[in-house]
Amino acid sequence: MHNKTGLLPLNYVMPFVNEILKHRSLSIVGMEKNTGKTVCLNYILRRLHQEGASVAVTSIGIDGERTDQVYGSAKPEIILYEGMRFITSEKHYLVRQLLSEIEEIDTYRTSLGRLVTAKVLCQGKILLSGAATTDKLRRQIAHLAPTTDLTIVDGALSRMSLASPTVTEAMILATGAAVSPNIQQLVQKTAFVFDLISLPETDAEAKTLFADKETGVWYSDTAGQPHDLGLSSALMIAGVDGSFLRDCNRIFVAGVLNDVFLKYLMTQGKTDVALVVKDFTKIFVTPEIYRSFCKKGGRVEVLQRSSLIAVTVNPTSPQGYRLHSDDICHALEDRLHIPVYDVKKQ
Repeated sequence: MHNKTGLLPLNYVMPFVNEILKHRSLSIVGMEKNTGKTVCLNYILRRLHQEGASVAVTSIGIDGERTDQVYGSAKPEIILYEGMRFITSEKHYLVRQLLSEIEEIDTYRTSLGRLVTAKVLCQGKILLSGAATTDKLRRQIAHLAPTTDLTIVDGALSRMSLASPTVTEAMILATGAAVSPNIQQLVQKTAFVFDLISLPETDAEAKTLFADKETGVWYSDTAGQPHDLGLSSALMIAGVDGSFLRDCNRIFVAGVLNDVFLKYLMTQGKTDVALVVKDFTKIFVTPEIYRSFCKKGGRVEVLQRSSLIAVTVNPTSPQGYRLHSDDICHALEDRLHIPVYDVKKQ
């Protein structure tokens, strides 16, 4: 079962690695801080290095710090290997603990200086502080793509936006004891996010109608014609005359979908309509309102569905309590119906 490195084959110890390598970009997103994103990232980087994959790494915030800024507890540092490329700020490039060669210094400036793209010459540790916007991340990934098999974006401060399929092709969701000390609540909160990630893609007709709509709220009538409601935000729906709903079969929210919009549809008694958003990262609704909407026959669809590679858990909380790893994994697997991994344990 062992390969030339003396280790177990990659797809044996990490079953989801084959799926990772099918994509050109991957985001690692945490439900909360301290859910094991860095441990997961280090695990993936080590295994991909053993496979000889060409990898680049960056972050949408600051990752790799030695001490948690909130709890003061020690945190794992990011370890990069020879041949890997990374993007970080000038400030954190200067304090790197590895040998590297600068490839490019971007004119784009963050609060920590310009962004530096470099190649690792000798294994070591790094602090990652990347672009502040998903638009910049998108351009960086496209720039790296011709010479890189996979670009990994490590999230910060629960930034789900980087998991949008318009930014990264695939994602890993990290959860754990930091979300809740109660396993039932942990499962409920994780399952809600999982359900949003798993929302179905809308049909080809709706994609044709709404794919180029960047702002506002639109609907299509029973004849398939699009109409602009003239709203800059879904929050403004409360003041709209609901008569348009009589001839409506789809509603598209180009921006954020919120509780106000779902409540409006329920108040109008119109839940038998397909509600379409760009992707799951545009949904900011509470579980209670969302489930009430669905129970009344409502359904939400996306223009682009995110590709969820895996769910990982960290059974230890920064407050010091620890849940049983097997109990969390089994409880989540029973609810999500997919394998769940404690990467550190594996």
